[in-house]
Amino acid sequence: MPEQRVVLRNCGLIDPGSIESYLARDGFQALQKARNQMKPQDVVQEVKRSGLRGRGGAGFPTGLKWELAARSPGKERYVICNADEGEVGTFKDRYIIQGDPFGLIEGIAIACYAIGASRAYLYLRAEYHYLAGHIIRALEQARAKGFIGNGCEIELREGAGAYVCGEESALMESIEGKRGEVRYRPPFPPEHGLWWEPTIINNVETLMNIPPIVLNGAEWFSRIGTEQSKGTKVFSVSGDVERPGVYELAMGTALRELVEALAGGRDTKAVQVGGASGRVLPAAKLDTPLAFEAVLGAGAVMVFDGSRSMVELARQNIEFFAEESCGKCVPCREGNQVLLHLLTRMLRGDGKEADLGVIGELSEVMMVASLCGLGQAAPNSVVDTLEHFNTEYKALVHS
Repeated sequence: MPEQRVVLRNCGLIDPGSIESYLARDGFQALQKARNQMKPQDVVQEVKRSGLRGRGGAGFPTGLKWELAARSPGKERYVICNADEGEVGTFKDRYIIQGDPFGLIEGIAIACYAIGASRAYLYLRAEYHYLAGHIIRALEQARAKGFIGNGCEIELREGAGAYVCGEESALMESIEGKRGEVRYRPPFPPEHGLWWEPTIINNVETLMNIPPIVLNGAEWFSRIGTEQSKGTKVFSVSGDVERPGVYELAMGTALRELVEALAGGRDTKAVQVGGASGRVLPAAKLDTPLAFEAVLGAGAVMVFDGSRSMVELARQNIEFFAEESCGKCVPCREGNQVLLHLLTRMLRGDGKEADLGVIGELSEVMMVASLCGLGQAAPNSVVDTLEHFNTEYKALVHS
């Protein structure tokens, strides 16, 4: 199945440093259509009808989020573009920003118009600092043409390298100048977000879908994908493949098409979909559809061939989460440390059979009791490798 490019429609086809090349490919026509021919609530309803769901992993309906923010009382409303692409194995947002910054700016501007926000923040991860000048130049060109400014200002903010700031409430804390820690919820951002005002937070890929939806209509978009997963999805493919890179496919495409036909995977043993916090699928499940109703996540697809240890994969993921936990809640802060200790001991040859039960039970507790998505999803690779590659664990323990 060939790629179907909606989000990546301009990547490689325009000069990302020149707004003129973007304008030559219908650039900012969707923004002009929204402002001149549609009321803000009409834009919100169009996004709702499209069936677009957040591409950051959680899959919350985008139009519903916008509607909640537009209806919530407040002195000000804010739009935040989450470009804190910290998930292991994910590099699609970087590719989008490098290839089509104007499409992202247009999506942000339409979101501002739809919910009545006069200010937006583009939150860029610290490791992407080299893209800051690229974004600022694009903002300056859009401002000079009158597409932003005059009631719709977009400001670049940079993070400090914390994985947890990819979580929306920690991201808001960071923008407000505080330590990046998750907030207790409810309330949720569309009601009380940035500086306690109504706020929508969408990631780069989600906002890139907005201009084509407004320009072509919700019906056009909803014809792509599956019943519950409309549109396309952009994937970052890495690992044991011949052609690693960024690919865009219609929702519902089989994982096998992406891994084998496009990326050139051979002798595939397992695939982790969604980054370090994603699900691990054995080769027998390569026909699983890439959709919210099956398996999806943030878009990272890491492929492992027969030479890889699944226990080591789980240990490396937990080591990452133990380092990146903000420490606010006990299940995540302590749970990751204990899991790391047990998995390391097992790989060292000192594992005990009872450890397998402890690892499974602790993983379940973390998934239920952790405060935010980091702690809740951290044990995913442990749980999945325990299920699908149990013999590898048993080979490392003794009674």
